[in-house]
Amino acid sequence: MYITIADFIREWNREATLTQKVLDGLTDESLEQKVYPEGRTLGRIAWHLTTNIPEYLAHFGLKTDEGKHSEEVPTSAKEIADTFKDLSSAATKIIEEQWTDESLKEVQTAFGREESNAQILMGLIKHIVHHRGQVTILMRQAGIKPFGVYGPPKEDWIHLGVKNPPL
Repeated sequence: MYITIADFIREWNREATLTQKVLDGLTDESLEQKVYPEGRTLGRIAWHLTTNIPEYLAHFGLKTDEGKHSEEVPTSAKEIADTFKDLSSAATKIIEEQWTDESLKEVQTAFGREESNAQILMGLIKHIVHHRGQVTILMRQAGIKPFGVYGPPKEDWIHLGVKNPPL
């Protein structure tokens, strides 16, 4: 759990950097890859995890000047990646400016549960990590080698001298 805003910012920056590397690997064509025929596209999921950042913060009382983003998914992978970069960077400033270490202890209702602001911030990271995982699977289905988030993708194991990579 986060005790200080600096604790959260360190983890946020680490996870945002990993997410940025995943999003930077998208192609315009890959944005149309679907989970299943009637399901969401890779672009929709990537756009959701991106544009949800200011919405999530605003829902829990933080003021953002990032405005509401279009529900329409961009056709440009670069636009999604660039927007994520801007919004994830803005999130650190918003949190640093509006909450203190003491604010992290305050409790509010989050999705029907009482949670501290520290837990709420952890939820934001978990939300991005959850959808980032979906994005990497869909990238693979779209024929793109995903960035190795917490370890190398299968193609890179051979460079580490592993002939039969773990599943």
